[in-house]
Amino acid sequence: MPAVDVLMPAAAPVTRAPAARTKIRIEGVSKSYDGKLALNRVDLQLAENSFTCLLGPSGCGKSTLLNMIAGFVPPTTGQVLVDGKAVAGASADRGVVFQEYALFPWRTALANVEFGPLMKRKPSAERRATAEHYLELVGLRAHGDKFPSELSGGMKQRVAIARALANNPSVLLMDEPFGALDAQTREVLQEELLRICEQERKTVVFVTHSISEAIFLADQIVVMATLPGSIKEVVDVSIPHPRDRSDAEFVAMERRIKHSVREEVEKLGVV
Repeated sequence: MPAVDVLMPAAAPVTRAPAARTKIRIEGVSKSYDGKLALNRVDLQLAENSFTCLLGPSGCGKSTLLNMIAGFVPPTTGQVLVDGKAVAGASADRGVVFQEYALFPWRTALANVEFGPLMKRKPSAERRATAEHYLELVGLRAHGDKFPSELSGGMKQRVAIARALANNPSVLLMDEPFGALDAQTREVLQEELLRICEQERKTVVFVTHSISEAIFLADQIVVMATLPGSIKEVVDVSIPHPRDRSDAEFVAMERRIKHSVREEVEKLGVV
């Protein structure tokens, strides 16, 4: 039987110092597949230690843009720069967390988290200490000897986050990491992610379809247009943490962004 997800205490208030510089710069990026334009001239600057959500309907290019930052997909035109250097491929400095967990089923939770340091040929004791540290950070220190099949969905995603952090990346890229989880577990992990980001000081780019999730997490929300994919607007979220989804300011922002996203959904003819 899968283990029951671990519910951590509510996250403490999050305070972030003002970002000192631009961490990620996207300049005139377009992407075509088989002659069809998926992204059209995207320009965007993301500050160091900021939390940015990419939000929009399916097919607007959110994941494509994330994969270009990761170095998995090259732009057709334009360039993506991290710390002023053009992205030319994947790098351990850009950790990626997927919706599908992507854990090795034959490795324990501890061994999954150790995998990055193993690839870097770190000594065994250092690998284990690193893995134990990050399992502790995500609340799973006591479950390190369990295999993925023995963990709940929320616990698997915690392991995936710990594995990404074990390489000590400065950028954390997350492609709908909580999309497959039940509502309660999803909200718990949103709170946990904010706590982890406060402790680890990462620049986060997070893809989501959920307006509420974006407002709860982000410093800024990039609302994507479609046909072809592009940036429709960038919304700064100045609501102080911890954020209350029932707060009037939260609800008003959710209503406004919903209208903006709905306009893009209607272009697709699915409503």
